[in-house]
Amino acid sequence: MPTLYHFWSSPESQRVRLALGYKGVDYADQALAYDDDETFFELGVARQVPLLRLDDGRLLTDSTDILWRIDEFFPDGPTLVSGRIDAAAWTALLEWRVRVHHVLERLYAPIRPAYRDIGGDPAILAAYKAEVEARFGMSLEALANDRYDGYAQLRQLSRLDELARHLAQRRFYMGEISIADLLLAADLYPIQIHDGIALPIDLMYYLQRVGETCATPLSEGQLAT
Repeated sequence: MPTLYHFWSSPESQRVRLALGYKGVDYADQALAYDDDETFFELGVARQVPLLRLDDGRLLTDSTDILWRIDEFFPDGPTLVSGRIDAAAWTALLEWRVRVHHVLERLYAPIRPAYRDIGGDPAILAAYKAEVEARFGMSLEALANDRYDGYAQLRQLSRLDELARHLAQRRFYMGEISIADLLLAADLYPIQIHDGIALPIDLMYYLQRVGETCATPLSEGQLAT
């Protein structure tokens, strides 16, 4: 049986959870604590999630490569790539993701404690706060206060309102569900955890639609759920 090692607070992990859910893959779900180094040491790999162990023993850590090859790894069940999205469209989406990476990371940082792997343990949370301050040169609280500027940048760079209208008309990014939707849904869903930030309503409906289609609730792993 394949095994997925992941952090609840990792959008990259959520991408793969959505893919496995849609494909109907029977897998072992190993949600790790954020300070878990032992598991990675035992597996002989760098500390990185998602970590997908296939039945043949291969260990995969690149979520975008896992998505692109998901039909190869798990040929049974409905397709997510073949006939759904071509290489040019996938590459364009990945280029967008690179452009907004820094903005998204600043937005993610204050909301990761809403997930059990960080916020569920005071010691882990304290260590995470120190990690964030060292990385960004700002406290978690300061980054949270900066969320409106960050979201404004994301909204402009991603043309979120136009994207929301497109998704309302076509239901999915390419018209049928594909790996593009798994990346978009996993990466945009956490933004709405911020107090005072509301994604366009059509985009919120879309996120719900993707989660339901993949039989994988995007809210799973949050402390409040």
